[in-house]
Amino acid sequence: MTDLDRLCIDAIRVLSMDAVQAANSGHPGTPMALAPAGYSLFTRHLRHDPADPSWPDRDRFVLSVGHASMLIYSLLHLSGYEVSLDDIRDFRQWGSRTPGHPEVGHTPGVETTTGPLGAGVSNSVGMALAERWLAHRFNRPGHEIVDHHTIAFCSDGDLMEGISHEAGAFAAHQRLGKLIWVFDDNSITIEGRTDLATSADQGARFAAYGWHVLHVDDGNDLDAFDRAMEAAKAETERPTLIVLKTVIAWGSPNKADTAGAHGAPLGGDEVEATKRNLGYPSLEPFHVPDEAREGWASTRTRGAELHADWTARFDAYRDAHPELAAEYERTVVRGELPEGWDSEIPAPPAKDEATRASSGKVLNGLAARIPELIGGSADLGGSNKTDIDGGGSLLPDDPGGRVIHFGIREHAMGGIMNGMALHGGVRPFGGTFLIFSDYMRPAIRLAGLMQTPVTYVFTHDSIGLGEDGPTHQPIEQMMALRLIPNVMDLRPADPAEVAAAWRMAMLRTDGPAFLALTRQNVPTLDREAMASADGLERGGYVLAEADGGSPEVILIGSGSEIGIALEARGRLQKQGVPTRVVSLPSWFLFARQSADYRESVLPASVPLRVSVEAGATTGWERWIGSAGHAVGIDHFGASAPFERLYEEFGVTPEAVVEAAMRIRGRA
Repeated sequence: MTDLDRLCIDAIRVLSMDAVQAANSGHPGTPMALAPAGYSLFTRHLRHDPADPSWPDRDRFVLSVGHASMLIYSLLHLSGYEVSLDDIRDFRQWGSRTPGHPEVGHTPGVETTTGPLGAGVSNSVGMALAERWLAHRFNRPGHEIVDHHTIAFCSDGDLMEGISHEAGAFAAHQRLGKLIWVFDDNSITIEGRTDLATSADQGARFAAYGWHVLHVDDGNDLDAFDRAMEAAKAETERPTLIVLKTVIAWGSPNKADTAGAHGAPLGGDEVEATKRNLGYPSLEPFHVPDEAREGWASTRTRGAELHADWTARFDAYRDAHPELAAEYERTVVRGELPEGWDSEIPAPPAKDEATRASSGKVLNGLAARIPELIGGSADLGGSNKTDIDGGGSLLPDDPGGRVIHFGIREHAMGGIMNGMALHGGVRPFGGTFLIFSDYMRPAIRLAGLMQTPVTYVFTHDSIGLGEDGPTHQPIEQMMALRLIPNVMDLRPADPAEVAAAWRMAMLRTDGPAFLALTRQNVPTLDREAMASADGLERGGYVLAEADGGSPEVILIGSGSEIGIALEARGRLQKQGVPTRVVSLPSWFLFARQSADYRESVLPASVPLRVSVEAGATTGWERWIGSAGHAVGIDHFGASAPFERLYEEFGVTPEAVVEAAMRIRGRA
């Protein structure tokens, strides 16, 4: 290590210490420990251009150990990204580009939002999978325009989380040779040394999965780290884990290798003592010597050269393969859907059909026109109807396959889908039973936060799945998912609404969407006698109007319970009660309509409202108000044919009629 290397590395440590100290919160120890590896990666190994963070063929860097955010902010600042010294000074402050944990879209150069441990490593698997799929689709002999690596820094905490097991096993099975994880093996967590909680040999564990495992015994040994990175890049058949032994808060004379340096500022005296111990040329906060800035400047020069070389190669590719180049620019650069993308969605059937079956048909119609639509299921493809006919299984020996077998790994599936969407060039979808959305909820929440356009296919969406019983019957899941900000809920009532729901999911570019679908058959509604399913685009609409057009009661439902609402309406009409039925398949979309539109569907002048949905009733007061009544289920289900369950649990037309007459009598 040269004196200039040391100065450039110490600049990372100093910025990290000072920012955490100024904020009086944060994690200084890990950025200080990983400073040499970060310096080596950004200046020697990572293919990136600080002047253009969106360059499509850049290497992806994921800081899965997101609490060490000052590491990536220091690296971005020193490399020349649009992260200023003022941004560093404003670490963790309102409106700054340097929040407590990295957020994609918020800070230039940040590839994914991390902090919940394990999320970043799963995202990195999705990025590597997308890279390989796109390389197979677009590369041609002599024209490799998709050729980059995905590198993640991860921690003891990342590897303790269950999602790392799921994602790690999947990555090995897929033989993702361009995926590299650098494990910061510092043996410290917030509570103390890691041997309080684990004695796992992580290297042996990953070797058992089938990873290529390398060891670097000194986190300050730049030459050893460089050799490990080169060896990792040379391995093309296996993902690589570099076990990097570091000392947390290295350089701190009193807090190095202690839990006290993990999640709290070092303290003003210790920061000053550390700078003296490092031999840093200034005790002034946030000082970066000119020599260090000059040393880091080569990163920008190197990045510009790499980018220019790729641009020249892409120009040659465009000349040789103009149609492929145009497709690449549509999908990878602009992220646009192709012309006529929905032209092969089939017409609704005349017979009754489960909405999961309708979804499978629509999915295949979309896949025929959207080649970048790829995905699969957590081992439930046949049940979720998520297979693409003729698409082939995406496996190491068929890297262009379109059906992904995620295995029974719901959490990793969600994280991998996020990584694929963040990478760009693909539109991922993934399926499981609605009840198992709980296993992947953290990834769904991050998708909402990151605005990743992923689509979840959740089937068996209620007690309507029947005999499998309460372990598999979702009660609170619909409401729980609706509570996640920026997640589009879509619970279609019939095949026509299923088609409309998939259209909305595909058109969404600023967040995730999920379809909640039935196992049991539901009626195919007579759309000539009722409103068009296009109303789903607004979240809720008047499906069937009261005779005479002036309702006294409004029945509101979604999905499979729309049939119950329509039957109840018929009975109420016969009793002389003018009744409107509103289909409300998406609370997300309906809430975003104008107040005038919502008033036209649910007028304040009609306070007598009954909702019906085979799940938790909490939350329906938003639409039925204080005068309304919610018909639903606020307890666990049971094992029996679904018809018997609806009867026993009182989710029936009779129950809806009774509720309507009761609140009408009180009015």
